[in-house]
Amino acid sequence: QAELVESGGGLVQAGDSLTLSCVASGRAFTFEYYALAWFRQAPGKEREFIAVVWTDGDTIYGASVRGRFTISRDNDKKTVYIQMNNLKPEDTADYYCAAGRIFGVQAWDYEYWGQGTQVTVSS
Repeated sequence: QAELVESGGGLVQAGDSLTLSCVASGRAFTFEYYALAWFRQAPGKEREFIAVVWTDGDTIYGASVRGRFTISRDNDKKTVYIQMNNLKPEDTADYYCAAGRIFGVQAWDYEYWGQGTQVTVSS
C-alpha cells in the first residue's frame, strides 16, 4: 500500500513557472520500481495525462505540455516532480500524481493516486 501526497500548487500568472512535488510513503512500497505520472483535471473535463517517468528515467509527455513541463524523480526522497514553465490559463486544473507498474498514459494504468493539488493560472 502507498500514500501519495502532492504539494506546490497555487495561483500564478500566465508565463510563470511552478514546480509540484509528490511524496510517496508506505512500508512495503518499492518506489524505485514504479512508474510515476502526473495527470490533471479541469472542471467539467476528463482527467488528462501530463507526463510519466519510468524506473530508468525514460519519460513520456502529453502533447499539450510537451516542451513546457519536465517530470523528474528522486528515488532516495521517494518524490516525483513536475516542473511547469510558461504556464497558460488553460493549464488551470487539479493536478494529481500516480504510481503504477505500467509505463502508461492512461489513468487505469495506475494503482495509487494522490489527493491532488490545485493550480490556477490567471491571464
